[in-house]
Amino acid sequence: MTKIVVTGAAGLVGQNLIARLKADPALRIVGIDKHPSNTRALARLHPEIEVIAADLSVAGPWVEAFQDADAVVQLHAQIGGLDWREFETNNITATGKVLAAMKAAQVPYLVDISSSVVNSLAVDFYTESKKAQEKLVAESGIPHATLRPTLMFGWFDRKHLGWLARFMQKVPVFPIPGSGRYMRQPLFVLDFCDIIQACLRDRREGAWNISGQEKIDYIDLMRAVKRATGARTPIVRIPYALFKLLLQAYALVDRNPPFTVKQLEALVTPDSFEIIDWPGIFGVRSTPLDEALHATFNDPTYSGVVLEF
Repeated sequence: MTKIVVTGAAGLVGQNLIARLKADPALRIVGIDKHPSNTRALARLHPEIEVIAADLSVAGPWVEAFQDADAVVQLHAQIGGLDWREFETNNITATGKVLAAMKAAQVPYLVDISSSVVNSLAVDFYTESKKAQEKLVAESGIPHATLRPTLMFGWFDRKHLGWLARFMQKVPVFPIPGSGRYMRQPLFVLDFCDIIQACLRDRREGAWNISGQEKIDYIDLMRAVKRATGARTPIVRIPYALFKLLLQAYALVDRNPPFTVKQLEALVTPDSFEIIDWPGIFGVRSTPLDEALHATFNDPTYSGVVLEF
């Protein structure tokens, strides 16, 4: 490969993937993202690559970036929010535009990043829009790999564990809804980037559920985050109804809250995602959870870089 286009390049996976990909100086990398400050951070942290600030749901000059590309990694996604139209625009409409640009430029291969939520019992905007996105990719006729990761964490994590870790260090007590015994399967983003690179290298086709190899209850995960960050904040269980009420009140003053009622409902949904032998399938290492958390919050390379919502 000589050229790869990465959409949603300024997000959690994109920033980490580019940090991996740019180790090959012969590879031309084009990153596309619409978030202004995060796109500027991408250009500052990775000056070796071409960065394009563009909204993929709107046709524009960005389509020219797909000319002569050997592959596309599709990462753009609307994950949180309260408005269905944002999920429709960013997860469905933008995907349709990217697939059209790939066909016009005759790009031969796609790695599509879906989500484990397509196999979830939850019904919410994110889940339904990701199902629709997968359908578009499957019907496109473009050779592709579809990867469905569970909850990810790592460098540049502005939501999920990154946000929770920063919140933990700012508040007098860290609240846990209900019992906190909600099983999670966290996935280290650098392990996931290694899987993407394996797909690019081998041109693998198919769909794989990429779950964290270790199952852990949410409350124990927060205790592990506390250990990794050195936070002293006590972790306290509060009734689920009160926690939900607090989120509803917060949503009245913040139109883009970091954690929504829908995400709370997804947290307590009793999902257990398939664990496959992805280390063996893709020839990559599965980093132990405690080691991955320590690297996330203590590695000086990028651990101090925080993206915006």
